[in-house]
Parts: sequence; C-alpha cells; structure tokens
Amino acid sequence: MLIKLRNSMKGKKGFTLIELMIVVAIIGILAAIAIPNFLRYQCKSKQAEAKAALGSIFTNEESYRAEYDTYRGLGQVGFDTSGTPRYSYTITASAATTFTAQATGNVDSDAAADVWTINQARLLSNGTNDCL
Repeated sequence: MLIKLRNSMKGKKGFTLIELMIVVAIIGILAAIAIPNFLRYQCKSKQAEAKAALGSIFTNEESYRAEYDTYRGLGQVGFDTSGTPRYSYTITASAATTFTAQATGNVDSDAAADVWTINQARLLSNGTNDCL
C-alpha cells in the first residue's frame, strides 16, 4: 500500500511541511519588525495635525497682536477645525503679552493623552506622550 502511494506521488511537486513552517517563521519575523515601525509612523502623522494647527494658532495670535497690541482666545482669532479633529485646542493662558495654546489628543480614557503646547515665543513642546 505504501509503495503504491509513493509511486502515485512520484513526479508530483509541492511544498513540504518544513518549507511551509520556514516561510511562516520568516513572515512572523518581518511582521515583528514592520508593525512597530508602522505604528510609530502612524503616530507621527497624527501628531503632524497638532503641530500644524498650533502653528496656525500662533500665526493668528501674532496677527491679532500686531493689530490690537494684545493676545486673545481661540474664538477671537478665527481658528476653527474642520472634519473630525484628532486633537482639541484651547488657549490655556492669555494676557496682553503672553499666551499658551494647547492641543490635547482625543484618546480613550485609559490611555495617556498626547498634549502639545506652543507659546508666544513659538516654543513647541510635547508634554506627555511621544512616539517611540
């Protein structure tokens, strides 16, 4: 019976179990390398929204200050987000000569929020969470 099976399989091509296991192991190694890099780039792309919006807030605040010689809050400088923003924006401190704008990531309650700030000196900083 075994001889008949071997004779019927003679000339047939296919993959052995070992070859398939090696391919699966290689795919697993590549995935272990690629997935963390993908997540890091995804995080950086999301943070680009906060950086761009805070830059816009800075420009609006400086334009307002150039005309009225004082800084104002978000509603008074004409800043508004469109679509579904990943961050919420606030002016955390505002005075005639200083301001600090803050972008807080809209994340789950169990995760640390990604917080970015910019001030009147255009100092952009990430306070709580950075991409690794």
